[in-house]
Amino acid sequence: MEVTPERVAQERDWVRARANVIVPLVNDIRAALAEQFAVSVDPISADQYHAAVDDLFADGDRAVNVAAMVAILRDLDVDGDYPGFIVDEVLGRELAATIAGKQPLRLLGEATFHYADIMTHGEAGDAAGADDLDAALAAGFQEVIPGWGWTARESPFSVPPVGEEEP
Repeated sequence: MEVTPERVAQERDWVRARANVIVPLVNDIRAALAEQFAVSVDPISADQYHAAVDDLFADGDRAVNVAAMVAILRDLDVDGDYPGFIVDEVLGRELAATIAGKQPLRLLGEATFHYADIMTHGEAGDAAGADDLDAALAAGFQEVIPGWGWTARESPFSVPPVGEEEP
């Protein structure tokens, strides 16, 4: 596979066009996690998803890696699926983490991937990586799109730079 700037743009367009699948999946994940943790989490809209996709793909270093993982998962198939179980899980988890970005969102993206993966099921005839791709997109983007209360506040653990401490 050769990944060119044109291929990255094609994969971005494919990811954007998946809003009709990914947005409802993100909202299902958020609703389930909100219930599990007894918190309120805002659902996302297609506009928020599109903006997050655009932001991600504007970062060329992340975009090339995301595009490559998306392309691989879109095409990844293993006869009987189970023998290839590990590779699609590893790629899905890493894709979710790459989308989510820096820690702690990166780790949360990885963890949420596994949660999302049990909520997704491909259609008959889909490549083995297809459901992992949807789960990874949903897990990664749900981390970066606002809606979680703890991400909307300043961390109580922030320490000012040396010389800027309050007296």
